[in-house]
Amino acid sequence: MTTGPLPLQPKISTSTLSVLYGAKAAVKNVSLDIPANKVTAFIGPSGCGKSTFLRSFNRMNDLIEGAHIEGSVRIDGVDIYDRGIDVVELRKRVGMIFQRSNPFPKSIYDNIAYGPRVNGIRDRKRLDEIVESALRRSAIWDEVKDDLGKSALALSGGQQQRLCIARALAVDPSVLLMDEPASALDPTATGKIEELIYELKDRYTIVIVTHNMQQAARVSDLTAFFYLGELVEFDETRKIFTAPSHRQTEEYITGRFG
Repeated sequence: MTTGPLPLQPKISTSTLSVLYGAKAAVKNVSLDIPANKVTAFIGPSGCGKSTFLRSFNRMNDLIEGAHIEGSVRIDGVDIYDRGIDVVELRKRVGMIFQRSNPFPKSIYDNIAYGPRVNGIRDRKRLDEIVESALRRSAIWDEVKDDLGKSALALSGGQQQRLCIARALAVDPSVLLMDEPASALDPTATGKIEELIYELKDRYTIVIVTHNMQQAARVSDLTAFFYLGELVEFDETRKIFTAPSHRQTEEYITGRFG
């Protein structure tokens, strides 16, 4: 496995991390440092472990029966699998956007206000501020500002996905995990999501799983290539796509398999 030079203090750091479902290892012995305020893409063929690896960053694999990890994941230097970790608090700090948008069957306003309310914020003026700020940061405010009472389910697919990003931002995370966030969207909506990712990286550390290599090349600063649960190569995106160090990486990005 090849890695290029990275900052000394990573936002997310894994050390010999393996994720197992029963006796089967989906991720094998991966050590990786992800820097803050960058977009890091995970690429590789289906079933290579990249989504499982992503879900280890906010302990979503805990919800799968029989799943367990070996090794460690640290965010801002803290081992998130330590017994004393509050998993609910962790998932506020590490937001997740899924492949298919999953808005609540509530109004646009209530979708965004849901997390802050759970966290004890009741003041209407403060909630209004949070809702507007999150929708602005998700580049959807101008499209919905006059219809905040409308059901979120009435929005288009691309709007729903940006709404879900706004919902994640409303609880003030520092990391955003995105698992194929544009795979179900048309090219126009995909373009808006990609523009949004680029704009958000100034404030957030973003990790994205994508099957779309052109998308990885467009939006990410760093790219990790996974194959059969192993990390093959991790480096600056430009280098991965123009001068990869491993033959396997080159064969994948040139379409010889995958």
